[in-house]
Amino acid sequence: MNILPKEFYQKDTVAVAKNLLGKKLVRKIGDLQMSGIIVETEAYRHKDDPASHAFRNITERNKIMFGDVGMAYVYFTYGIHYCFNVVAKNFKIDAGAVLIRAIKPDKGITRMQENRHMKDMKNLTNGPGKLTQALEITKEHYGMDLTKKSELYIEDTTNVVKISKSTRVGIKTGTELLWNFKIK
Repeated sequence: MNILPKEFYQKDTVAVAKNLLGKKLVRKIGDLQMSGIIVETEAYRHKDDPASHAFRNITERNKIMFGDVGMAYVYFTYGIHYCFNVVAKNFKIDAGAVLIRAIKPDKGITRMQENRHMKDMKNLTNGPGKLTQALEITKEHYGMDLTKKSELYIEDTTNVVKISKSTRVGIKTGTELLWNFKIK
């Protein structure tokens, strides 16, 4: 097991979003491990990205996007869902994060199904709110260092993937930016 180091995230946010595809997201609760292969991501940057939380300025919610890379950015949206991001940016931009939109579960599937109150594998973790509910990711994980072995981290893999790109989901601005990435 090799946890992705800080250097992995110190690149252009869009490149990191692509490079995270095929990596393994791991959530540990005591002796239980839930995990899955990242199959969909979205990049969000700063001043060149009107859909980003960081577009206008620093707020209490988005300040992590301006900080150290490899940190968890978890926020509550629509009053019902958490979304999980990892801070990723190079020295040329002030803020950036990659939204983890979907995983293909591989361990702890029974617990994920219990958390989501469903058995359907197709819809278990195929959206950011579904993913966080299945893996029990909440605002308590905001600011967690994902480059250290703890209850939440991302492992390197040798998976080779082909990538498709499209517009990001659920945004009204920045739709010309094809920064949604999926494994074909």
